[in-house]
Amino acid sequence: MNIKIIFYFLGWVLNIEALLMLLPCVISLIYGDGQLYAFLVVMALCAVIGWLTTHKRPENTVFFAKEGFVAVALIWIVLSFFGALPFYVSREIPSMIDAMFETISGFTTTGASILNNVEGLSPSMLMWRSFTHWVGGMGVLVFILAILPLAGGGYAMHIMRAESPGPSVGKLAPKVKDTAKILYVIYLGLTLIEMVFLLLGGMPLFDSLATSFGTAGTGGFGIKNSSIAFYDSYYLQGVVTVFMILFGVNFNVYYLLLMKRFKDAFSCEEARTYLAIILGAVALITLNIRGAFGSLFAAFHHAAFQVGSIITTTGFSTVDFDTWPQLSKTILVGLMFVGACAGSTGGGMKVSRMLIWLKSVKSELSALIHPRSVKVLKLEHKALDSGVMRSVNNYFIAYFFIFAGSVFIVSLDNFDFTTTFTAVAATFNNIGPGLAGVGPMCNFSHLSVLSKLVLMFDMLAGRLEIFPMLILFSPSTWRKGW
Repeated sequence: MNIKIIFYFLGWVLNIEALLMLLPCVISLIYGDGQLYAFLVVMALCAVIGWLTTHKRPENTVFFAKEGFVAVALIWIVLSFFGALPFYVSREIPSMIDAMFETISGFTTTGASILNNVEGLSPSMLMWRSFTHWVGGMGVLVFILAILPLAGGGYAMHIMRAESPGPSVGKLAPKVKDTAKILYVIYLGLTLIEMVFLLLGGMPLFDSLATSFGTAGTGGFGIKNSSIAFYDSYYLQGVVTVFMILFGVNFNVYYLLLMKRFKDAFSCEEARTYLAIILGAVALITLNIRGAFGSLFAAFHHAAFQVGSIITTTGFSTVDFDTWPQLSKTILVGLMFVGACAGSTGGGMKVSRMLIWLKSVKSELSALIHPRSVKVLKLEHKALDSGVMRSVNNYFIAYFFIFAGSVFIVSLDNFDFTTTFTAVAATFNNIGPGLAGVGPMCNFSHLSVLSKLVLMFDMLAGRLEIFPMLILFSPSTWRKGW
């Protein structure tokens, strides 16, 4: 294993994290909240460690799959640890475990919180908390690939595969570096467009920026205790609804639109299925909750917001959906597992995996009925090779065992089953709120330290598609690594 290149990447991540903290520093100066020192201390620590590990470039930059997976998992843990330090140093979150939980939830775009009073945080801490969503949404290593002039070994694609969501990862341009730049240009562009629409609706600049960060990363950290319900405006909530859904679309579709390949963009099978699921869920929930609202439009509005929030794993809320009828809550829990599209900032299992499993079952049924027939499984008009099928099936097996194990450990806290089950579902699928004791009007502060540690692992595993975290904690990975 090429340990030196892994530490080199770690150093660059810390250098970039130090630069990213300039935003909350500026906010602290503007609002005079007295927390500037906390960010400066952590920035200095990141910069020193970053310089020590990057001042000399490794001679060997060859990078294989194992290094890619280990680097990605290790870097996300280190990124979260140093990202949690401002909360801890400032004592705004006095427990390091809680600070880590909040920060991992931010970077993994989960949005699960341990804070009882979000509005009690200083403006700079609120902005840093929301900004972690934006940083983690597209992936910090994808950003590094866009700016770092390294070469050799084909390492870049291994990193993109380890960090980018979905059963398979392709390049939009011949070079991975160019692909990373394209992704970030689209990501930044959509974020700015949303912010402009929110400003036009009368939302303050600070709120617009923080809300756009949370929406773009499909994270869902609100800066108000009542989340987006605080903005009692159909227009503002509607803008957030639309952009949550947009950020759940595979970014390849936006690239095709930019390249004026409209036919290819609109024929994207995953995107069409994703939108069909949203429309179906919104229609069913609207009819189911009609009696709880003054008009059909109000029911549709809140149904669309919550469906968009849950399927994209954003986690914003406009109402306490835990009080909705059982059918609506069951649909929302189902959407937690489906998730958004591959190649988006959303979490969950991904629509593409669901399509592959459905096609696989259909193919098996056809083979039983017509034993001599030969059917080739296709997705997006391309044949699925055995490697993708094996990866998808192994993902499901690993997902099941980690989910079951997590539910078992969290159940030691002796909460009701709904709380326990949805706490794991909400964190493993990077959603944020669950139901009952971890519902939209509650938080995760009352869980034990052990449960929080398990859920932190689940958030990281869910964001990194499980296997980078499993490889990192596998003894065989390190047996010959040093």
